[in-house]
Amino acid sequence: MKKNIFFWILSFIIMLLLAIYQRQTGPTHPLSGSIKLSEQKVKFTLVRSWGENTDAQVKMIIPDSRVNGYLRYRRHPSYDEWSQKPLLRAGDTLVALIPQQPPAGKVMYQIVLQDENNNTYQIPQDGPVIIRFKGSVPSYFLFPHIFLMFFSMVFGIRTFLEAIFVKQNAYKLTFWTLILLMLGGVLFGPIVQYYAFGVFWSGWPFGQDLTDNKTLVSLIFWGIALWRLKKNPNDFKWPIIAALVMVAVYLIPHSLLGSEIDYRKVSP
Repeated sequence: MKKNIFFWILSFIIMLLLAIYQRQTGPTHPLSGSIKLSEQKVKFTLVRSWGENTDAQVKMIIPDSRVNGYLRYRRHPSYDEWSQKPLLRAGDTLVALIPQQPPAGKVMYQIVLQDENNNTYQIPQDGPVIIRFKGSVPSYFLFPHIFLMFFSMVFGIRTFLEAIFVKQNAYKLTFWTLILLMLGGVLFGPIVQYYAFGVFWSGWPFGQDLTDNKTLVSLIFWGIALWRLKKNPNDFKWPIIAALVMVAVYLIPHSLLGSEIDYRKVSP
């Protein structure tokens, strides 16, 4: 009993670590940093995902009213020329408004600050960042999707530990891993994708969305594992392989190669 509880706790902890890693390394995670402006240190957080029905906002607290600047931006990918618009001041805060795009539309942008001596400072210093717009997803679809996907990982890791150390309930755990993955990735996943980006599925064979493709790969391997265990309850290598594949695909940053509008192929 103690070993069983320990394995469940360990599985949950590993899932949390993988979820944090995936989120922190994804291309839609905000980019944070700081820059020295004259004699003051200015912190910034550049949003790279926006799901509200408004222009995206980037705010920086800069009390010195002599500091102003502008936003330079263009749609991505596109043949657009760079545009720019002044930053707005609201008390101690400078605000950049990035023009709203339809779901899956992206904008490349950079903020340029100017001090009282007309010195310019680019944020970020190493080049523009990209923000992707998305539609609003109802919480009653989004939360079950997230919960089921995370707990399919918990069950997958627990299955791995069972197949390695205990060798008793691997079939039952594999079954529930597959069920949770199907509910989270096949039932709720496409619904969330549709609300966010206007399509139900943008992975193989219709596109290259790695989030969809990761789900597909995991489903295939867990399906094989369940089939092999049904034929031979002692064939523990397949749930081990399926769990390792699941962990491997979760190490791929979230939203990498996600849905996007190619503005080079649409009207201006």
